[in-house]
Amino acid sequence: MTLSDSVRTVALVVACVPLVLLTGCPQDQSASPGKTSAQTTAPAITQASSTTASQSGQAASSTEQSVDSSARAFKVQRLINSAEAAYRSGVDNYRAGRLDAARLDFDSAVDLMLTSGMDLKADPQLADEFDHLLNAVNSLEMAALKQGNGFSPKIEEAPLDSAEDLTFPANPELTAKLKAELQISSDLPLVINDQVAGYIGYFANSPSFHAHMLRSMERAGKYKTMIQSALTAQGVPQDLIYLAVAESGFQPQVLNAKSGAGGMWQFMPTGAYGLARNGYFDERFDPEKSSIAYARYMKTLYNQFGDWYLAMAAYDWGPGNVQRAVQRTGYADFWELYRRNALPKETRDYVPKILAAVIMAKNPEKYGLDKMVPDEPVVSDTVSVDYAIDLRLVADITNSSLPEIVALNPSLLRMTTPGDMPFDLHIPIGTHDVFTERLKEIPQDKRSTWRFHVVRTGESLDGIVTSLHAHLSDVVAANGLSANDGVDTGDELVIPVTVAASTRPQRYTVHHGDTLVTVSDRFGVSVEELRRWNHLSSSAVRPGASLAVAEPVKLAPGTHVHGRGSRKRSGSRTVSTSVHQGSAHPSSGRAGSKASGSSTTSKPAGKKSSHAAKPSSGTKTKKKATR
Repeated sequence: MTLSDSVRTVALVVACVPLVLLTGCPQDQSASPGKTSAQTTAPAITQASSTTASQSGQAASSTEQSVDSSARAFKVQRLINSAEAAYRSGVDNYRAGRLDAARLDFDSAVDLMLTSGMDLKADPQLADEFDHLLNAVNSLEMAALKQGNGFSPKIEEAPLDSAEDLTFPANPELTAKLKAELQISSDLPLVINDQVAGYIGYFANSPSFHAHMLRSMERAGKYKTMIQSALTAQGVPQDLIYLAVAESGFQPQVLNAKSGAGGMWQFMPTGAYGLARNGYFDERFDPEKSSIAYARYMKTLYNQFGDWYLAMAAYDWGPGNVQRAVQRTGYADFWELYRRNALPKETRDYVPKILAAVIMAKNPEKYGLDKMVPDEPVVSDTVSVDYAIDLRLVADITNSSLPEIVALNPSLLRMTTPGDMPFDLHIPIGTHDVFTERLKEIPQDKRSTWRFHVVRTGESLDGIVTSLHAHLSDVVAANGLSANDGVDTGDELVIPVTVAASTRPQRYTVHHGDTLVTVSDRFGVSVEELRRWNHLSSSAVRPGASLAVAEPVKLAPGTHVHGRGSRKRSGSRTVSTSVHQGSAHPSSGRAGSKASGSSTTSKPAGKKSSHAAKPSSGTKTKKKATR
């Protein structure tokens, strides 16, 4: 045996030690007892030598492959165990009411897999675990954060959900009256029949529906121009915008906890139509991208059925189901399928309710919708980033607030953009240039932790450092200052933060003897902030109470449960981990479609740090605020 062979043998034995509990050490099959050669005539000596060498090489190769396979299996299982442990910790925190701690655990579980360096899609076991993890985290996190005090608006009931399981007897007089009184011109083929008239009559006399409808029409002002542009680009009727009245009430973060359908257009989480869903963002909650996907999907459905009513029915029930109903009855007509009970009740009601909502919206004076004031359109600048940047830093450098940045990016599920894929970040209109310029001062690998501050009247350097939980020496070095330098109103400062905001304690359990003053001192926040974050009307706190000690932010969408049956039946456990192009004709159901920066105490390597080695009072590099 040569020296290299001896080394190989020893290496294999050593490699087997940590794997023995999983698979046992590979065995030399040629040395297995009880086996004899099937050959009855001994081969020539040269052949024997050749055969033996060949078999020995194959056995060695097989052994190496077995070791590699076992090592990978061990690594996969270890990753899964770690992710599951973080997830279970999150569940424990969730059940105990520690929602912020639960979110950190869930983020950690997802991060472990995303940053493992392993191909999650290529390994079936990892792919299944990641899908399972995202679904579990998504459902628990959404339900938990719904109870928080975040910035996302409370999800209201979609107007048409208040009219479930209703039946209306034929009322020819009402139908004739409505036909005579109402304006029904539209780029959709509107009709007033007994079914549509029944819903108009019900909605017109329902105070709750009127309130829901009015608020929906007001919210539509935010997105109307955006949606109309998407519909125009696909050449589909503009009045298809009113499907959002039924689906979400024009709320971009609606999530159906039963089925998993989400967003303004309630797409299922199948990754279809170019809408990406992963641990960082869910494009179903992006108003513009989801509206483009919706317009394309409706065009596809119309091209398939040649009828807008059937297209709407297919949107609710699924094109495959509608196609089978047409084939079974021989009628490619919605109202004929309605009369023959060839559609489920939800879908039979879905189309008349939408038609009723469209007709009422087109007759605002008749139904008290003419005095509403639409919300201002959502406008923003967009910057494409392919690095992790904390939303607090985005707010800092654009002179805006964190709630404003959160509201402009409803598809983001975390306080940071992803670090290894492009993301279209929306920032306040007119801030593109200042964003680009100020960001140059912060090294790319520090943008998930560092902050930026424009000095306000009356502020001191010590006060700024304390409020942002930084160290004076780091701030001085990063900005080319000396320890004795002061700051002037309008100065722009880069703030190296040594502890990422997301890793600081989020909640604190009050102990005997605690007051808001002692708690505020402990966590470096003000009494006023504690009162605001916890909705306290006084300074009294009781032992055992759980206080938010960091500004609570809810990025993930709230939960809204639809009552409609087929929406529940079409739920899916599948989650996409990247952008997928979905089939234009899903077989059934609605088909539509987190790596935190590590803390650091190292000196910056950016533009200003070149002056940090020997700062002097005469070499300040502070910059006046960009106006």
